[in-house]
Amino acid sequence: MRYLLIALMLIVFCFPPHAAGAEIDVEKAENTKRMILFKKTGTQTHISWELLAAADQFERNVRLSRRDLPKQKGLIGIYIQPDRWSGPLNPNASDINPARIHLFGGIGKDGNGDGKADPANDEDVLFSYASFLSQYGRGLENIKIGLWDYYQRDKSVGLILGHMKIIDKMEHLDLGGRSFPVPIRYNYSYRSTWGDARGWGGRRIHEGTDIFADYGVPVLATSYGIIEMKGWNRFGGWRVGIRDIRNTYHYYGHLNGFAKNLREGMIVKPGQVIGSVGSSGYGPPGTAGKFPPHLHYGMYKDNGRTEWSFDPYPYLRIWERGDKKNKK
Repeated sequence: MRYLLIALMLIVFCFPPHAAGAEIDVEKAENTKRMILFKKTGTQTHISWELLAAADQFERNVRLSRRDLPKQKGLIGIYIQPDRWSGPLNPNASDINPARIHLFGGIGKDGNGDGKADPANDEDVLFSYASFLSQYGRGLENIKIGLWDYYQRDKSVGLILGHMKIIDKMEHLDLGGRSFPVPIRYNYSYRSTWGDARGWGGRRIHEGTDIFADYGVPVLATSYGIIEMKGWNRFGGWRVGIRDIRNTYHYYGHLNGFAKNLREGMIVKPGQVIGSVGSSGYGPPGTAGKFPPHLHYGMYKDNGRTEWSFDPYPYLRIWERGDKKNKK
């Protein structure tokens, strides 16, 4: 059972899309088609294609991590609830008549010109979502209001805007690259420690994997992402938090220091140096040396409602093998 759960986690959360050549080709082909849809709809509605791509990426990962939402069937992952699509008072929850949907206050629209507002059609879904946001006006602040009205959750709005910054910076959608968090040319060791008991600071579990290495060994970003947090934490010492495009938060703790010019809001790539291994933490700012130098690496998933920790060890093993293979 344990191995089955690990396999499911690998598929659901962050198994790299480039793990096999065929998967790379499929993912790139799908992203090419998505890009066409995003740009077409962006032109029609004056909502930036980067924002549409970010919202779609956010929702695709939400649907992968929740059982109460239908599984994605088309290219677009945005899901609009039936009552929101057809209108809360519409007696026909499956209505696809644009005029009747509008009469009952639904947001479903005909995006491809076939006279139907079909929630199973990618163009209709994307056009309906973008049209909903466009009614709030142009400009980032107005878009933020529209996103909050749609999701009713500050965290979801923040994640989408973070994804948008990553996509805008990279200018493409193939953002599944991964890297092991320390260069494999250095000496290091690690084992599965997620869930182990911790005593300092009260009863709690270890929400990550410890990678032991010498002071000053570079610490690398494991994915494309945006730096959400940088600074001191009494448990993690000098630490960095990076949110990737898959709604996963990557936590790097006990650092000896940060890379030069590293700052919150910065976009990083897999393999980019963000700091170095240390032994900081377990006290006020500057406390260090209470344990051997190591990197505490944690992963947290957001599903559109809440966020929780999960075991990073299986992914570290995959990324380590990938880096070793690329080195050959």
